Amino acid sequence: MPSFFLENTFLIKGFNVIAGIDEAGRGSWAGPVVAAAVVLDRTILCPTLAYTLNDSKKLSSGRREELLIALRECADICVAIATVAEIDASNILDATKLAMRRTVEGLEQKPDIVLIDGNHKPIIDCPAHCIIKGDEKCISIAAASIVAKVSRDNIMKGLAPFFPGYGWESNAGYGTEKHKKSLYRLGITTEHRRSFKPIRKILGLESTQPQHI
Repeated sequence: MPSFFLENTFLIKGFNVIAGIDEAGRGSWAGPVVAAAVVLDRTILCPTLAYTLNDSKKLSSGRREELLIALRECADICVAIATVAEIDASNILDATKLAMRRTVEGLEQKPDIVLIDGNHKPIIDCPAHCIIKGDEKCISIAAASIVAKVSRDNIMKGLAPFFPGYGWESNAGYGTEKHKKSLYRLGITTEHRRSFKPIRKILGLESTQPQHI
């Protein structure tokens, strides 16, 4: 379970404003990649809430929604995206780092340090520390993972009625069997990532240009 061990380690070193950062949607075939930055206010954070935060993938969708509502009452939160066009213009890693940078820039408080899930640092104007599986170890990152996941799921649910038949309201654009079959039946939409291998294969471009996934 995540804990405040890492946050406490940096607090002792004089880093008072600590942001956790995570993303959602890197592997999806459609829609934006979403990042979230969260600065928890531990003076008003309910201990019970703190210790129910976990890697978003280990929580039900209903529980994630509940936790997001609670987090809004005790945290500085910023959510940002990198669009499908930005993903295709560069690559998914650079687009993810771009979204992460935007979250840091959008926080009300400038962080003294950011704790990032994974091993890739965005270009930001403050120290950063990457943690592999950070959403399983660090409460601030776990909070960010919940915010990013709920935010992206809601974006894809919002897009689903405009692109019916792909199941985005339930698969969030990921490569499920239903999504794959729908691509062959209905074709590619403007929200599909044309730089991704499965989409390039359908377009007949698999071997013509570099593939991101």
